Amino acid sequence: MRFIALDTPKPLSKIGLGTWQFGSREWGYGREFEQQAAQIVRRAVELGVTVFDSAEIYGFGRSERILGAALGDDRPKMVIASKILPVLPVAAVVQQRAVASAARLGVTSIDLYQVHSPNPLVADHTTMRGMRVLQDVGLVGEVGVSNYGLRRWQVAEAALGRRVLSNQVRYSMLDRAPEQDLLPYAREAGRVVIAYSPLAQGFLSGRYDAKNPPSGAVRRANPYFLPENLERGAVLIDTLRQVADAHDATPSQIALAYLLRHPNVLAIPGASGVEQMERNAAAADIDLADDEYAALVEAAKRFRPVTGLAAMPAMVRARFASPTGK
Repeated sequence: MRFIALDTPKPLSKIGLGTWQFGSREWGYGREFEQQAAQIVRRAVELGVTVFDSAEIYGFGRSERILGAALGDDRPKMVIASKILPVLPVAAVVQQRAVASAARLGVTSIDLYQVHSPNPLVADHTTMRGMRVLQDVGLVGEVGVSNYGLRRWQVAEAALGRRVLSNQVRYSMLDRAPEQDLLPYAREAGRVVIAYSPLAQGFLSGRYDAKNPPSGAVRRANPYFLPENLERGAVLIDTLRQVADAHDATPSQIALAYLLRHPNVLAIPGASGVEQMERNAAAADIDLADDEYAALVEAAKRFRPVTGLAAMPAMVRARFASPTGK
């Protein structure tokens, strides 16, 4: 496992584990997945993963409970991250919700406490006032944000009066906007971009195509998985496979290696089983050659998915279709 070279109390592994699917039925994994989740966490610890990310909204608190129980005695050694849903995120509410998350996680201090998304009506100065109190009393280690643009990230940091260590954003080969400003800033300022959905919810795994679309509410609500977009992505998937063959790897591992090439990026893919967790962790050790990286960049640029309003009619049809398409 490789780590981000920053002065943090605990090392930040380049690959972490995202736990949205823990206790969340919308992923379609079934109730038995709760036992598998514990096995995934234990294997991640064995593989050197130190960062585990949850949120109070994931499974309405069940994700935090499952994660905390699975980590057990290893909790003090891990970087446990959670997020506050920013509904009225004024100082007092931020403090109350942090106490609740810490209790569910079974910890006395949350290593990284993040604002899940910016609130358009509540300014960051009141949210960060609550965060600052939490840091002062030791209930929170580092503060982070999520889904923030660069300007608001910097405003939040000014309001906190201390570093806002990380910004957790959607970042993958399909969603490359963070490369424009967030990644350069993170490298210059000694901050971290945490990439969620780094495999575009499995699009980049090569498991799906127009004849084999995914099931599960989350993926079926994602326009990337429309049949037309799966067809358009064939060239990108082929490129991933070619590079993967050269490294005896999988397309998913190469898609992760693409992100991890940036020194201040930490990716938090989820995992549906122990083997997937093992593959994700192994991606941290893949070094892409310059020409391989350039080929991936070019293939990603050429992918033009149907999104936004243009995708709505097909999304509506997909929403009301059965998982088998009948």
